[in-house]
Amino acid sequence: MPILVMKFGGTSVADLDRIANAAEKVKREVERGYDVIVIVSAMSGKTNELVNWVETTSPLYDAREYDAVVASGENVTAGLMSLRLQEMGVSARSWQGWQVPINTTSAHGAARFMSIPRANIDAKFAEGFRVAVVAGFQGLSAEGRITTLGRGGSDTTAVAFAAAFEAERCDIYTDVDGIYTTDPRISPKARKLDKIAFEEMLELASLGAKVLQTRSVELAMRYNVRLRVLSSFEETDENSGTLVCGEDEIMESKVVSGVAYSRDEAKITLFTIEDRPGIASAIFGPLAEAGINVDMIVQNISEKDYDDAHTGAVTDMTFSCPTNQVARARKAMEDAMAAGLIKYDDLIIDTEVAKISVVGIGMRSHAGVAAKMFEALAAENVNIKVIATSEIKISVLVDRKYLELAVQALHDAFELDKA
Repeated sequence: MPILVMKFGGTSVADLDRIANAAEKVKREVERGYDVIVIVSAMSGKTNELVNWVETTSPLYDAREYDAVVASGENVTAGLMSLRLQEMGVSARSWQGWQVPINTTSAHGAARFMSIPRANIDAKFAEGFRVAVVAGFQGLSAEGRITTLGRGGSDTTAVAFAAAFEAERCDIYTDVDGIYTTDPRISPKARKLDKIAFEEMLELASLGAKVLQTRSVELAMRYNVRLRVLSSFEETDENSGTLVCGEDEIMESKVVSGVAYSRDEAKITLFTIEDRPGIASAIFGPLAEAGINVDMIVQNISEKDYDDAHTGAVTDMTFSCPTNQVARARKAMEDAMAAGLIKYDDLIIDTEVAKISVVGIGMRSHAGVAAKMFEALAAENVNIKVIATSEIKISVLVDRKYLELAVQALHDAFELDKA
């Protein structure tokens, strides 16, 4: 039998009625001739509840026990889904991570996959079972301890199983009916895409689009796993949702496929640092050690090029990071200065910025995208604070109050409402 992987997120299995609805979709695929591997998340809100219990019980908790508690949410869903399928006449069995086993690293709370042996599940399929319901988000360390993969880990679990079992496709069921050209809540003209390339989806996911978890898209691209994003709450067929696939499956791409945004960004500037070899390493090394996700980086010539207080050339360094990491970033820079690694005259933090990005594989072969983007923002009097580019992406930082205006202006400028 061909294998299909189906993943249901927390909102899709939020209560018993929704689990029954998801089970109907699984049964339909079984009737179409598939052996199905179902990856489930914890019921909506349960993971947060479990995390709260851990933190209340032990503020400085043992990460191994944290994983043991938090992974239980997915186990409950897997068991309930299997029971529902059995009641519907579908031969199903639930699997916890250690039973597969899903072998991971020992980084509790942020584990990564090592291997997923097929033997145990293949043996059950050979016995006549048609569905394996696997608890997502979890695995087993070399020490025999339960591990968890971090937020969004069930998406990654689904893709990893699709790769390991050479599945025909991996269907991600969620609370939206596909991937849109931008957030429909901001632009009513947002259009659902029929297909999008892995690279475009990876950029959109990393830039703020929350439909798919970034690690899952990276894994899908590496192993060429075709992903389909579709709604748990609508009737679906083989043409529903959005297919995330290789560029070769897309006949002709628009220059820009989507506009992404991240609302919770901060801009940090170190003024008057030494302009010397190794200064970037001295700044970003401590930030990396502190776990800061630095994104856009700009180094410019300082107004104080030379003065009596400095022995050589000086410059300024600007970078962006998530707002919830600002305090750690400030401390990392202050500690680096106290340790004599760097010197700066001032550290300015702007937490009222947002990142807006246009993404499209068509940029590789079309000039003028940056000019068109900047013209559209200028026409709305939106000032650009920082610019960063890659082969298929242009990102800018703007004042957060202009976020919606900027997204709508760019969506209109690139005519993304048109197929």
